[in-house]
Amino acid sequence: METSGRIASTPADTLEFTVDNVEKALHQLYYDPNIENKNLAQKWLMQAQVSPQAWQFCWALLSPDKVPEIQYFGASALYTKISRYWGDIPTDQYESLKSQLFSQIACFSSGSKMVLTRLCVALASLALNTMPEAWPGAVAEMVRAFQEEGGGVDGRARCLALLELLTVLPEEFHTSRLPQYRKGQVRGALGREWGSVSPLLQQLLRQADSPGAVKARVLRCLSSWVMLDVPLNESESLVHDCFTALPDPELFDTAVEAIEQLREAVQSGDMETCHGICRIVVTLGENHSSSLTLTFWYTLQDEIMSFESERQAVYLQVYRPVYFQLVDVLLHKAQFPSDQEYASWSSDEKEQFRIYRVDISDTLMYVYEMLGAELLSNLYEKLGRLLTNTEQPTSWQHTEALLYGFQSIAETIDVNYSDVIPGLIGLIPRININNVQLADTVMFTIGALAEWLADHPVMLSSVLPLVLQALGNPDLSVSSVSTLKKICRECKYDLPPYATNIVAVSQEVLIKQIHKTSQCMWLMQALGFLLSALPVEEILRNLHSLITPYIQQLEKLADETPNPSNKLAIIHILGLLSNLFTTLDISKQDDESGEGSAPPVKTTPPPPGPNPVVVVLKQVFALIQTVLSQWLNDSQVVEAVCAIFEKSVKTLLHDFAPMVSQLSEMLGQMYSTIPQASALDLTRQMVHIFASQTDHFPPIKALFELVTSVTLSIFQQ
Repeated sequence: METSGRIASTPADTLEFTVDNVEKALHQLYYDPNIENKNLAQKWLMQAQVSPQAWQFCWALLSPDKVPEIQYFGASALYTKISRYWGDIPTDQYESLKSQLFSQIACFSSGSKMVLTRLCVALASLALNTMPEAWPGAVAEMVRAFQEEGGGVDGRARCLALLELLTVLPEEFHTSRLPQYRKGQVRGALGREWGSVSPLLQQLLRQADSPGAVKARVLRCLSSWVMLDVPLNESESLVHDCFTALPDPELFDTAVEAIEQLREAVQSGDMETCHGICRIVVTLGENHSSSLTLTFWYTLQDEIMSFESERQAVYLQVYRPVYFQLVDVLLHKAQFPSDQEYASWSSDEKEQFRIYRVDISDTLMYVYEMLGAELLSNLYEKLGRLLTNTEQPTSWQHTEALLYGFQSIAETIDVNYSDVIPGLIGLIPRININNVQLADTVMFTIGALAEWLADHPVMLSSVLPLVLQALGNPDLSVSSVSTLKKICRECKYDLPPYATNIVAVSQEVLIKQIHKTSQCMWLMQALGFLLSALPVEEILRNLHSLITPYIQQLEKLADETPNPSNKLAIIHILGLLSNLFTTLDISKQDDESGEGSAPPVKTTPPPPGPNPVVVVLKQVFALIQTVLSQWLNDSQVVEAVCAIFEKSVKTLLHDFAPMVSQLSEMLGQMYSTIPQASALDLTRQMVHIFASQTDHFPPIKALFELVTSVTLSIFQQ
C-alpha cells in the first residue's frame, strides 16, 4: 500500500469515512508491521464504526467480493449502530433494516462463519429492540423465514444459520443494554416465543438424517434458551432427547453442557419440573448404560438429605417412589445377557460390563441411605416370589441381579438389625445354581453376610456346605476362598464343630492345586483364623497334618541345585507358612471387637507351654537355615524367609520370645554375609518389640551392633 493511503500520514479528523478508506485502514491494522500505525488505524476504525456514514459503507463492505476481515468489519459496524445507537434509527426504517439483515444472513449461511455470527447478533439486537410491540412474533418469523426454500441456499446451511440466530438471541439478551423495565418485557416475550423454538429443536434432534453438526448446534441452542427460565415442564420430551444424545461421542460435551444448564434451571425451578426431569433420567437408565446418569442421583440425594427435617419429609414423599423405580432399573441393567450373547463378548466388553456393575453397586449402597430397611424388604420379596413361583420358569440372570443388589448393600452397610436376612439365608439353598456367574454372586452374598452369621451362628449350617462345595471349583476360586476367609475371621468361635471338615476340604484343594497362588495364601489365612479358636492340642494336630506335606517338599527342594522352577516352589511354600502364621493367634478371645469398643478381653488364661506357631518354627528352623544357605544371594527367597518370622512376630508379639536368640543369630549371619533390606526390616521389628526386655537384651543388642557396623562399612565404601 502506498504511503499516501496510510491513516498515519493524514490527520484522522480530516480523513473521510468511505469504503475505500475503511479498507485501507483495515489493511494497515492487519498487515502493517509498525505498531504505532496499527494503533492509529484501530482508533480511526472505531470512530468510523460509530459515524453516521457507517450506514453507507457497512453494506458495501459486506459485498461477496470482499475478504472476510473486511466483511466482518461491515457486520460489526451494523451491530454497533443497532445495539448502541438504536434511538437514531427512524421507525420507518425498521422493516427495511430487518429484511436486509435477513437477506445478508441467508447469503452468509454458506460463507464466513465469523461474519454470519456477527450478522445474527445484529439481527438479534434488532429483535430485542423491537419486540414485542414493533415486531410481535419475531422468533416465529425467523423460523418461518429460514424454513422457506429459495435464494439458492441449501437446506443444511439455512438450518445452521437459523440455529446460530436462535442461539445468539438469548445470549444477546443477557449482555444487552436494555433499560430494566424493557428487560422484563422482552424476557416475557421471549418466554412466549419458546413455543416456536422447542418443536424445531426436537424435530432436528429426532431426525435420523440430521448431521452431527446440526444436532450439536441444537444442543447449544437449548443451553442458551434454558438460561431464560423457559417452561421446561412443557418440554419434557426435548430434555429426554438431550440426555439421549449423551452416548454419541460427537455430541457428548455439548449434551453435558445442556444438561448442566438444565440442572441449574431445576435448582431454581418448581417441584413439578424437577420430578419431570427425574422421570426422564429413570427412563434413560432403562435405555442406556451411561454411568454418567448415576452421578445425577448422588447429587439429587445429597440435595434432599441436606434439607431440614420438615422440608426433607416433603421431598422424600415425592422422591422415594422414584428412587425405588431407579433400583428396579439399575438391577435390570445389572443383569447378565444370555449365555450365548455373553460368550460372544470380547474381554474388553466383559470388563466394561464388570465396571458398570461396580458403579451400579456403589449407587445401590448410596441409595440405601435414603430408602433404608424397606429397600432390603423390597429385594427380599422379589427374590422370594421368584424362587417360590413354580409355574413360571425364572432366568438365572434375574435371580443373580437381585442377589447382587443384596450383596452390594450388605458388603458395606450393617444389616444386623434387618429382619429379612434369616429369610434370605433360608432362600439361598433353594437357588438352582447352574451357572458360574450366579454361583459367584451366591458366594459373595454369603461372604457379605459373614458378620451377620457371627451373631446368628445357628444359620452357618445352611450356607457352609455350599461354600466348601464351591471351594473345589477352580472357576469359583476367588469368590469361594474369599467367602471362607470372611466366615473364618468373623465366626471362628462358632466354627469348632465344622473345623475337621473345613481343614479336610482345604487340604484336598491345596494338594490338588486347584487355586492360584494368591487364593492359596488367602486359604491359609482362613485356616489360621479357624485354628486360633481351637484347643492347643487340636491346633498342633491340625498344623501337623496341614504342614507336613509342605515340609517334606521343602526338604527335597533344599537339596536340589538352585534353579528358577524350584525357586518358585520354595517361595510358594514359604508364603503359605507366613500367611498361616499371619492369622493364627491364640492370645485373643475376640480380635474383631469393632472400632471404639474396649480392647479384646482374654476370657481364659493363655494355655501353658509354648505357642503352637513357635513349636512349628522351632521344628522347621534348621530346614529354613539350609534353604537360606543355598539361596542367600537371592533377595526374593530371603524376603520370603524373613516374611515368615516378621508375620509371626507381629501376630505373637511377646509370645515369640523363645525364638529371639536363635533368630537374632541367624539374622546377624545373613546380614553380615549379604546385607538385604528384608533382613533389616525384620531386625527393626525385633528391636521394636524386645529391646526393652532385659531377658532378651543381649542377643538383640548384639544383632543391633552387628547390623549397624555392617551398614556403616557399606556407607564408607
